[in-house]
Amino acid sequence: MEKLTRRTFFKAAGATAAALTAKAHALAPDAAQHGHGAAPATTTTTTGAAAHTAYLFFRPDEARFVEAAVARLIPLDANGPGALEAGVPNYIDRQLGGAWGAGERLYRSGPWQAGVPGQGYQLPFTPAELFRNALRAIDGDVKKRRNTTFDKLPGADQDAYLESLQTGSQDLNGVPAHTFFESLLALTIEGFFSDPIYGGNKDMAAWKMIGFPGAYASFYHLVDQHGILFTRAPMSMGEDNRRMIHIQPVADQPKAVGPNPVKKGGK
Repeated sequence: MEKLTRRTFFKAAGATAAALTAKAHALAPDAAQHGHGAAPATTTTTTGAAAHTAYLFFRPDEARFVEAAVARLIPLDANGPGALEAGVPNYIDRQLGGAWGAGERLYRSGPWQAGVPGQGYQLPFTPAELFRNALRAIDGDVKKRRNTTFDKLPGADQDAYLESLQTGSQDLNGVPAHTFFESLLALTIEGFFSDPIYGGNKDMAAWKMIGFPGAYASFYHLVDQHGILFTRAPMSMGEDNRRMIHIQPVADQPKAVGPNPVKKGGK
């Protein structure tokens, strides 16, 4: 896996962050009603913010892999929390355990033929089936090669294995390794930047780190102010059912950024 600095990663992922707040994935209704078998809710004990998380979809061995993998994809550092601390495994679990994971809006009538990259996803699996098949194959592969599980490997070895998934062509119970890796990475980025109501971005830490305001519904009293620094804390869709915050002017008006702010009246 290509080594990226956190700064480079956020430059690549930042363009996606705002759009993810409006993403209409289901909030993990009962997976059984969507036609795929979810595991009974399980609790795994880990370190950090993911501790004592009750999963709706992941089995214990699957949860341990996902927690370890996302912690390598977006690691904790001095600039802020990593994917594990931000609750990304919980976000992925909810997606796979809900309507999206069951492929509710996915065309699944075939024919199942190998397509070209521009044709997009061509596999017969729902997202939940894709993850379940791939995770089972990965667990068996790591145990066969290393006589242990992925989460017990040293960090450098975890990186090397993830890189082998990213660039490899091995078959994971019918799932191409690179397809699984791309799905895991995409969901990790989504969970890190999405609204906390979807299970990730705990305490809106990712939004605070990049200066994203979140789900404010109105900035009406700022409409005539340009080039200012918005200093209010970010807001989740779940904080206020009207998502209105600027009913009264803020106590301290943000200061204009730049040496020559424009004065009203042209003076």
